[in-house]
Parts: sequence; C-alpha cells; structure tokens
Amino acid sequence: MNALPTQAPRRQGTPPHKPAAPDTPGAAGPRRPRQLQPYILLIPAIVLLAAVVGYPLVRLGVISTQGFGLRTLITGRATSVGGANYTAILHDSQLVPVLLRTVVFAATLVAGTVVIGFGAALMMVAAGRRLRVAMMLALLGAWAMPTVASTLVWQWLFQPTYGVINWLLTQLHVFGDLRQHDFLAGTTSGFVVVWLLVVWISVPFVALTLYAGLSQIPGDYYEAAAIDGAGYLRQLRTVTVPFLRPVLMLVTVLSVIWDFNVFNQIWILTKGGPDGATTTIAIWSFTQAFASQSYGQGAAIAVFSVVLLAVLVGWWVRRLVVSGEES
Repeated sequence: MNALPTQAPRRQGTPPHKPAAPDTPGAAGPRRPRQLQPYILLIPAIVLLAAVVGYPLVRLGVISTQGFGLRTLITGRATSVGGANYTAILHDSQLVPVLLRTVVFAATLVAGTVVIGFGAALMMVAAGRRLRVAMMLALLGAWAMPTVASTLVWQWLFQPTYGVINWLLTQLHVFGDLRQHDFLAGTTSGFVVVWLLVVWISVPFVALTLYAGLSQIPGDYYEAAAIDGAGYLRQLRTVTVPFLRPVLMLVTVLSVIWDFNVFNQIWILTKGGPDGATTTIAIWSFTQAFASQSYGQGAAIAVFSVVLLAVLVGWWVRRLVVSGEES
C-alpha cells in the first residue's frame, strides 16, 4: 500500500511552500520587540545616572578649561583658557610631592585595612556565638558613626592637656610626660593619627564582607586538607585565600578608591599641615579652589585625580583578573 501524501499538491504556477521560521532568539520579525525590551527598561536608570553622576563630571571638566575665579561667581561669565589650568598644575612644584604622598598614604591605608579586616573576619569565624555577635555589634557601631563625629572624637583623644591617649601614654612611664604633646603638630605623628582613624573607620566594612565570604566556604574542603596533613597556615593558603579571592579583589579595589580620596579626616585633624606634610591630592584640590579662589585649577586637579585613579584601578583589576585566570 502506498503511503498517504503529507502535503497538499502544489498548483502549477504557485511559489514553493516555505517552512515557518524557527522560534529562535536570533530570528527576525516578532522577536525584535522582545530583544529591545531590556534596553528600554534600562533607560530610566541611564537617565538618572547621567543626571546625578554624568552632569557633575561634565561640568567639572568644563570648569577645568575656564578661568573660573571669584569674579566668575559674581558675574556668571567665564572665559575659556583651554589647557592652561592643566599646564599650571603640571609645572607646579607641589605636584610630585603631593602625588607621592597620596600614593604612599593610600597604599599603607589599603594594606592596613585589608590585613586587619581579614584578621577580624578570621577571629569572628573562630569565635563562639556570643563573642561573634559582640564583635559584629562593635564593628557596626564604629561603621555607623558619622565620619565628622568620629573624627572629632579622635581629635579629643589626642588633644594636649585633656587628651586620653596623652594621659595613658604618660602613665606608662616609657615615653616621658606627653600630657602637653600635640601629636597632630608633628609630620609623622600627624600622619599616624590620621592613618589610625581612617583604618578604624574602614575596617568594619572589610571585616564584615570577608566574614560573609568565609561563611560560604564548605567545611568539606578544610576536612580534606586536614586529612592530607595541612596545618592552619596551609589551609589558609590553599583553601581560604583561593575561595576569598573575588571578595578580596572587591574590597581592595573599593579601599583604593576610598583611601585615595580621603578628605574629611585629614582636613578636620590637620588641614593638610604642618607645612603641607599631610596634604594629599584631595586636600590640594580643595585648597587650590577655595583658599586661592582658583576654581579652574582646583577642577583641573580633580579631573587629573579622577583620570589617575581610573588608570590605577583599571591596571590593578586587570592584573588580578589575569592572575585569577592563570591560577
């Protein structure tokens, strides 16, 4: 018996029948509106970011190319000076010392914050429930305190005559009588006080973030490493650090950005002194704009800082990604 035809016979002169287009994401026609839907949903967020972040950056770049001074604030009219502001800061004798001071200060802050935060996270993992909750509450309390309020408290701690730290160090009978000593007036001691304050403020975020990453590491890996005879340090190197690498990369990049732009703590404690010894690039931009009434040069320093920070962070992220792929 012959099989029945599955299609109707085609009439003479009619075009051959074409099969229906497959329902794939790359197919044209009815699928196109669905492909545009994600981009349409992103439009409000893009418009908001452009208004909140994009416009100030563009305005900063425009001011950096203008002779924007006190007179411009009154008249509202600014003249274009091209790249004169950038030329002025590149030939300024303060540029190299300020850049070196900023990079060294930020590097020591990042190293101190990540090391102390990692140690605090390991302590919370090893501690009992009550001690862990107490540590979390202490870290959250330090983190929740406003920056200006915490800076004023630290200023009081190191104040001559009434400072608690001055009194405690004097009671040790090791460093002599420090009750009248002004730590913030010294170059090294001023930097040390600012370093301690910034690290104290930054450690809670790093410690709590790393603790969240540590709590996600399966215990089976530690048990397998212990069976192989690995001690605590070897388990830390072969299990903990590889699992925490993405989180460590995140907190390191964020710490670089935050510590490179530290302003409130330095300005309140030392105002960049003594003799500019604690002046970083953020302090230099502020003093150039508002103390010298040269807003154009202040904006040029800020733009230079943004470009430099973007290059440093981009290089660091690329280096970490490449090392992660190789490992």
